[in-house]
Amino acid sequence: MNDTTMRAISQDLIGGPEVLTEVELPVPTPGPGEILVRVRAAGLNPTDWRHRGASGLFLGEPPFVLGWDVSGEVVATGIGVTLFEPGDAVFGMLPYPYGHGAFAEYVVGPARAFAPKPVNLDHIQAAAIPLAALTAWQALVDTAKLQAGQRILIHAAAGGVGHFAVQIAKARGAQVIGTASAANHEFLREIGADETIDYRTTDFAEAVGDVDVVLDSIDNENSLRSLRTLRPGGLLVSLRGGTDELATAAQDLGVRAVRMLVQDDHAGMIALAELAESGALRPAVAGVFPFEAAAKAHALGETGRTVGKLVLTVP
Repeated sequence: MNDTTMRAISQDLIGGPEVLTEVELPVPTPGPGEILVRVRAAGLNPTDWRHRGASGLFLGEPPFVLGWDVSGEVVATGIGVTLFEPGDAVFGMLPYPYGHGAFAEYVVGPARAFAPKPVNLDHIQAAAIPLAALTAWQALVDTAKLQAGQRILIHAAAGGVGHFAVQIAKARGAQVIGTASAANHEFLREIGADETIDYRTTDFAEAVGDVDVVLDSIDNENSLRSLRTLRPGGLLVSLRGGTDELATAAQDLGVRAVRMLVQDDHAGMIALAELAESGALRPAVAGVFPFEAAAKAHALGETGRTVGKLVLTVP
């Protein structure tokens, strides 16, 4: 390799973690409004293994380099960039879904997809934040407009999106109810959950009611069952469902249901950085893997049993 090439984790086939291979690619050049970032750490998200293992999703057929979460240093800036200079430490989410490519030594993205890295976090911690925390922020703040005193039910509350949603909701003064296995209840209480429900032993639809907002990242069936927990006029934000059946069922019950897809968001990243620097938002890192062990990280992530986020380090 030389100054014009870089290492990346790519795939030529749709399949299991074993299809991920290290390749050599050209170092990208930042265009107008873009920055070139030397990646120090890259966060993993469920969308990574879903795209790796299934055809017909957003990215089409491989080859492609996955990854949307980035923390690193600015190497070069394109024409018109005023927010950053070479040497600045930044973190951000590449535009979802088509701006992927974080599993590489270098990546190019819009300058406004990034924000200055929180000074109290290292690159591993910072890389755990963007996609999952932005999803939670955009669902709770932009979409649901969650207010102090409101009640929110967060499913999979110990997961990537969920554990950020708990902290964001708590920072906004909401009463937080989280579903998770019993082993994760102490963790949820530590990060701000007021009430915890073991989804393995308790029917949340019977145990919870009169909530203002539900955040569901599980599936459409779970969203349908969650509608019964909402007060009249309440809102369910689905991250994976959002079918016509869900919309009709919500209307029949006098509540609302929407499906949300995360977007790159400079203002959102700034807000998350401020929360992190204040101590109100702490990423839980479930595991750290070297760049070349991406397949092992994917295999662990697919178990669905991690608390928080997995991160790749890029030397």
